[in-house]
Amino acid sequence: MLQSDRREFLKLAGMAGVTFTAGLFPGERVAAQATDFHFVQFSDTHWGYSGAANPDAEHTLAKAVATVNGLARQPDFVVFTGDLTHTTDDPKLRRERMKRFREIVSALAVKDVRFMPGEHDASLDKGEAYREFFGAPYYTFDHKGTHFIALDNVSDPAAKLGDEQLAWLAADLKQRKPDDRIIVLTHRPLFDLQPQWDWTTADGAKAIELLMPYRNVVVFYGHIHQEHHHMTGHIAHHAANSLIFALPAPGSQPKRAALAYDAATPGKGLGTRDITVADKVTLIELPVTKG
Repeated sequence: MLQSDRREFLKLAGMAGVTFTAGLFPGERVAAQATDFHFVQFSDTHWGYSGAANPDAEHTLAKAVATVNGLARQPDFVVFTGDLTHTTDDPKLRRERMKRFREIVSALAVKDVRFMPGEHDASLDKGEAYREFFGAPYYTFDHKGTHFIALDNVSDPAAKLGDEQLAWLAADLKQRKPDDRIIVLTHRPLFDLQPQWDWTTADGAKAIELLMPYRNVVVFYGHIHQEHHHMTGHIAHHAANSLIFALPAPGSQPKRAALAYDAATPGKGLGTRDITVADKVTLIELPVTKG
């Protein structure tokens, strides 16, 4: 069983980062074509947010892009796991935010950039505006011996994957071998983390059931605005920090609400994640640059 343990504090890009080390694919028999690589996960950028939880919200995304561009070793690709923009009832403003978000992230030095919707992007119009700017909300791709599956558990306002997508997932998995390396990317957690706070996927258990026969599966997600690690059988689930504001630990208070901004530590609880894929994985949190 995969176990994630805090190892040490690092200095990375001039800022404090936290490293977590764990066996990424505990059942793996490394295939000849499988090659080590690393990628960066952004999540919950909420472009367009304005509020007390982040008085520097207008510049946070651009600073994070600059931080990643400053990495000594550039990632193979970058993936945004949802809530690219902050929700709005105005369809015109929603599209303006998506356009501006796309302009800001176009400054990434790495041009292989993957996107996924969050409920802030897609739940009010069932993903219509998102698809106009970013294309399909769920898809697969392969990279250096690892199969990636991006799932959409936000376009349905009921927080479901839905029968059509589950059938698509089942068909894709039938093409995989039991030992294949598989990384699943979602916005909401697939398991019931805190259903009262909308931290769940209504039919996520069906997706996990489809994934269980495969020995080397890891899930990376966002939505909860904090680092979190969980196991469903042999499948590890890792949540990433938000770039805009932190949220409280699951069930730690009666209602979900953004944690208060602390001027003494303006980047606390915020950041991107640098993931190295091999027989071991290193998850390095990259906080947002100060100033």
